[in-house]
This record gives sequence, C-alpha cells and structure tokens, in this order.
Amino acid sequence: LNLGVQDAFNLGWKLAAAVNGWAPQDLLDSYHAERHPVGAAVLDNTRAQITLLGTEAGPTALRELFAKLMDFEEVNRYVTGMITAVEVRYDFGEGHELLGRRLRDVELKRGRLYELMHTGRGILLDQTGRLSVTGWADRIDHVVDVSGELDAPAVLLRPDGHVAWVGEDQHDLDAHLPKWFGAATA
Repeated sequence: LNLGVQDAFNLGWKLAAAVNGWAPQDLLDSYHAERHPVGAAVLDNTRAQITLLGTEAGPTALRELFAKLMDFEEVNRYVTGMITAVEVRYDFGEGHELLGRRLRDVELKRGRLYELMHTGRGILLDQTGRLSVTGWADRIDHVVDVSGELDAPAVLLRPDGHVAWVGEDQHDLDAHLPKWFGAATA
C-alpha cells in the first residue's frame, strides 16, 4: 500500500506540472529513475519476509537469528526505515544528507510542516529569512520559519516532500529551482 501511494504521489505532482505547463522537459522521465529502485527493494524485502515464514530448518534458524539482530537499535532502525519507506533516498547527486530524502514532519513555530504541504505545491522552508522564490511563487510556498529539529539553513521540498535542495545561497537555489519547478515566470 505504501509503495503504491508513494508511486502515485511521485507521479501525480509531476503530471500536474506537465498539465499546468511548467514542468521541465525531463521531469516525467524522473519517475522511473526514482521509483523503480524503490519497487525492486520492496520486492526483495517481501521475498525475504516470505522466506522467514518457512517452516524448514533453514528459515527457522534465519528467523531466530533475525529476531536477535532486531535487538540492536541500528538494525531495528534500518529495518523499520526499509519497511515504512521512511529511509527512501532518491539520487539527486552529492550533497547534504537530507538531499533526496523525504523530510519528516518537523515542528515549526507555526505548527507542523506536513500541515503546510496540503496545497500540493513545493515549499522553501527558509530558516534564514534571506531567500526568495521570486519567479516560482505560483508553484512554491516560501515559508520563513524556524525548527529546532532541522539542521539546515533552508530546504527546498518538492510537492512529494522530498528534499530537492539544501543551503543558504540564493544563486545556488536559483540554479536548482528550474530542475524541479521549470522556468521562472516574469
């Protein structure tokens, strides 16, 4: 279910961008590159879980070993992240550890981040108050707010909640905006 919802969300905002005429030329093509590896990982995870359900000696021993490994916090966090898809990270290149990840629902002074995402638009969450999305304001909400849970000066979120940019330099932000949100309007 989670896989299907995330597939739909990933493709949905990109289709909306194409229909509304502001999608960059290769935006729809990014769907396969982002979601195909996630689907393959879910299939591998499902196969592993099915193997653990076996009643033969091998799967039983594996299940017992796996149960012991789950006592380790790092293993537990990894498996939980894999099953819930919270740890999905799209390959947006090198950079900040948040780049390509879905940002969790951080607390802001004005409430929770996910409450601001109901519009289906991108969000520039700007803790510096010095950045701008002029030219993209019709598709990106500029939220100047502070969160003690966010260790980054500013993040640009796609409508699906994945971090498309992290930084505090306006020129760098301006260079990344067209990749996800098309050309600026006059």
